[in-house]
Amino acid sequence: MATAAFEDIADTFDFLDDWEDRYRHVIELGKEMPPLEDALKVPATKVDGCASQVWLMPHEEGGVYTFRGDSDAIIVRGLIAILLALFNGLSAKEILAVDAQAELGRLGLNEHLSSQRSNGVRAMIERIRQTAAAA
Repeated sequence: MATAAFEDIADTFDFLDDWEDRYRHVIELGKEMPPLEDALKVPATKVDGCASQVWLMPHEEGGVYTFRGDSDAIIVRGLIAILLALFNGLSAKEILAVDAQAELGRLGLNEHLSSQRSNGVRAMIERIRQTAAAA
């Protein structure tokens, strides 16, 4: 189950022929994402397990979650944008039902990220899932 925003990203990835173009697209997604205010970059929003500094800020309204995020690394900002497209607008139950690794696998990210970046993506997914599980 993927959101329309994530499906748009997947369609773009299908259209792009090589990984260099996809990599540039991930960077563009990160550049388009609004930055998180410095006041929200606190230990409570920091995601441990990422080589770069990463912050995720959840917001729940009417049982629907939206997340905002930021990183000090531009490629990681793009990865955050992809995760936000995957999870934003879902209920806690829907978030927990998403097979994030399979969805990201559709983009070919699993084969093209370093082990450190892959660990960071897993840590971000786990933080989002923990937020949903605590609801």
